[in-house]
Amino acid sequence: MARPLRLDPDRLFASDPDQRAIARTIYGEVATLPIVSPHGHTDPRWFATDEAWSDATTLLLSPDHYLYRMLYSQGIALDRLGVPSRDGVPDTDPRVAWRTFAENYHLFRGTPSRLWLDHVFAEMLGFDVQLDASTADHYYDAIGEKLTTPAFRPRALFDRFGIEFLATTEGADADLSHHHAIRASGWGGRVVTTYRPDGVIDVEHEAFRPAMARFAELTGEDVWRWPGYLAAHRKRRADFRAAGATATDHGHPSARTANLSPVEAEALFARITTNPTPEDADLFRAQMLTEMARMSVEDGMVMQIHPGSFRNHNAALFDSHGRDKGADIPMRADFVTALKPMLDVVGNERDLTIILFTLDETTYARELAPLAGHYPCLKLGPAWWFHDSPEGMRRFREMTTETAGFYNTVGFNDDTRAFLSIPARHDVARRVDCAFLAKLVAEHRLEEWEAVDVAHELTNGLARRAYKV
Repeated sequence: MARPLRLDPDRLFASDPDQRAIARTIYGEVATLPIVSPHGHTDPRWFATDEAWSDATTLLLSPDHYLYRMLYSQGIALDRLGVPSRDGVPDTDPRVAWRTFAENYHLFRGTPSRLWLDHVFAEMLGFDVQLDASTADHYYDAIGEKLTTPAFRPRALFDRFGIEFLATTEGADADLSHHHAIRASGWGGRVVTTYRPDGVIDVEHEAFRPAMARFAELTGEDVWRWPGYLAAHRKRRADFRAAGATATDHGHPSARTANLSPVEAEALFARITTNPTPEDADLFRAQMLTEMARMSVEDGMVMQIHPGSFRNHNAALFDSHGRDKGADIPMRADFVTALKPMLDVVGNERDLTIILFTLDETTYARELAPLAGHYPCLKLGPAWWFHDSPEGMRRFREMTTETAGFYNTVGFNDDTRAFLSIPARHDVARRVDCAFLAKLVAEHRLEEWEAVDVAHELTNGLARRAYKV
């Protein structure tokens, strides 16, 4: 039996009635502000071609590893969900994959995925009954019909969502053709790229050598020699800036940095391109964070460091399906000692911005907030990935504000591949921040007008300035 789908307008507000009333007032000031999305992983091809999505599975299920991670944990094979393997896209009927998802939608109770999806279903797609086995075909057919209309093309949704700025992420070996097509099209949406050079830095990546070959082809540099390799990065960074990029992104296993002499760095590079040890590979990643920071001082690009994930933890799944299939696991992180070699070089640069993220929440109060509360170049990225939830966002504010304040943070970024979830994710962040600010007002630690001012900053202002939008 289908049950009603309702969204409570007071969801995520404070439980205390007085604080809820204050939060509602603050939220009313920022609820409809434009979305600034300075870090994400949506496909630029969507906006370059403006082609319609084919079905609900392709639109909502296939791009979202949050969803199939949970389903896989319950014994549901990825092939049943239409998730591509190394052998290609399985011949699973998208409708059957959607039915499997709908039959198991109860698994997402209490999770942020449920919040985002219910928002999408009710606010964007107009459903008034919950998704379950009995409504699966109704959802699938209704979404399919909407996707045939101009209003549900990527660019139309971009405008409808009120997105002012959207950054995607591409590797150093990307040709950026989709971004060039977006710019040449005359469409007014601002979609830019982000420079993610991990593929040509991490020698342990299985595609390192093919990526290096493409890196050489795109730059005309001898990337197998240290001077040519550094020159190639500078050229590619310039290419990305020409395509609108304001930032770089680095997803290393740890935040380790190094400050080798030029002779030591060149000797290390010679080793990692011939017969590297695991220590050489890790040291090279560490050295390249410092090299990237130096280049950011030169060209003004904002630097993002996303460390602390044990990637592809499930070896069998990696062998069958490759990367980014929901098998990444958070690890303990160190920032104080790990970042010191890089900060000894660039830490006091006032015009440099390095944004730090973590999957280890124990570092918020002990390490990250004190670091960002001191070094001019450091800012704190929002609650990320496994902690991109109402609880995670609240913990972030509680553990960082007393030391770093609000103004050493950068607002919210959604970091998503799931395009339709972007408004929902930003709305959740706005509501959580307003509830946190309402508590400060109720405790007479902020005036209400100050809380409104901070809410504007957390919604738009901090992200604009931090990412040079």
